[in-house]
Amino acid sequence: MSFTSSDFFLGFYPITLLGYWFLRHRYSAPLAFSWLSLCSILLYGWWDSTHLPVLAASLCVNYALGAWLSRVPGSKPRLKSLSLAAGIAVNVFALGYYKYFWFFVDSVNTVLQTSYAATSTDIPLGISFLTFVQIAYLVDVYNGTSVRSSFLHYSVFITFFPKFIAGPIVRHKQFLTQLHATSITSYSCAAGIAEGLTVFAFGLFKKVVLADSLGRGVDPLFASIAAGTDPSFVEAWIGVLSYTFQLYFDFSGYTDMAIGLALTFGISLPQNFNSPYKATSIIDFWRRWHITFSTFLRDYLYIPMGGNRKGIFRQHLNLLATMVLGGLWHGANWTFIIWGALHGIFLIANHIWTKMNFPCPPLLGRTITFLSVVVAWGWFRVGNASQEFVYVNHWLVLMDCCRPRRA
Repeated sequence: MSFTSSDFFLGFYPITLLGYWFLRHRYSAPLAFSWLSLCSILLYGWWDSTHLPVLAASLCVNYALGAWLSRVPGSKPRLKSLSLAAGIAVNVFALGYYKYFWFFVDSVNTVLQTSYAATSTDIPLGISFLTFVQIAYLVDVYNGTSVRSSFLHYSVFITFFPKFIAGPIVRHKQFLTQLHATSITSYSCAAGIAEGLTVFAFGLFKKVVLADSLGRGVDPLFASIAAGTDPSFVEAWIGVLSYTFQLYFDFSGYTDMAIGLALTFGISLPQNFNSPYKATSIIDFWRRWHITFSTFLRDYLYIPMGGNRKGIFRQHLNLLATMVLGGLWHGANWTFIIWGALHGIFLIANHIWTKMNFPCPPLLGRTITFLSVVVAWGWFRVGNASQEFVYVNHWLVLMDCCRPRRA
């Protein structure tokens, strides 16, 4: 039996919300959290019952690893490092098996002309976000920047249904400190519900009215390209520009809905977007677009790789590697890798330009940044690399049209 939006809004959500606040006011916070975690797990099971054991195993294994890491004394740094490495390896292995194994085998077959058998498997719901959040938790425990939590609190942190599918990626400490708060009154409850539903309504408008309307024009165009049709210059650019805004309103809308639903439970999730298409540089863009994701890449990939501490060459290599891995995280396809590599190259060029201290007027910076982002989104949307060359050709035509001519 499929789970519909009517089931969610007329059944699951109001029952979960009323039950949570009733238990929290009349009985205790632990009982309310138990109810919230149970409902979140049941919702996951309704969506994806076949992979419910994967969620359960991930919860138990990572909580146990975190508890073990917190007990390893500082006098045994090697043991602590090996424990963290083992925890990260377990999570990466699970993500790799479900999301990337067939892609890896298929790529090997293409390069080496072999015929190893591998088929894509059903991907557990939300496994990418689940992996990121739990790796971040283990690293925070290792660094001593997390807060102590019971298994109940950890379960709420991981399974909390508003953020489970599409984020935002919230840190363990950010979330748990809110669960420990005790100043909950009837007024704050009512105010949180009112504010949350307002934010949710804005997000729903972005998704249903704006993103879905744009999508009805974008999808047929990309489908025709996949079928071998070469669009005109105008059609190609209308398509990629429409997708640029469809993607923003879709993802930003989902994020606002998640933030709004969380507020109705008295939990604040971090903002994820800040007018990214107004960015004056690609560095500025990544401070505004999917903020929790870019912050995760910075803190848990780029800085541990060495960041900018080991010379310019290593800084640029770290930037490129971080963005390629960030692209691969989005999906098992070479187009995502190319998208990530493009952004890595853009960031390197931005850093070089900044170090050379050349001025760049804000309007020019916004224009260059926006066009760069738009071109990269073309790779993000297409099904395979050959389809994107259609857009590359139109990009070259545009560049040729803009090139100064001699009299």
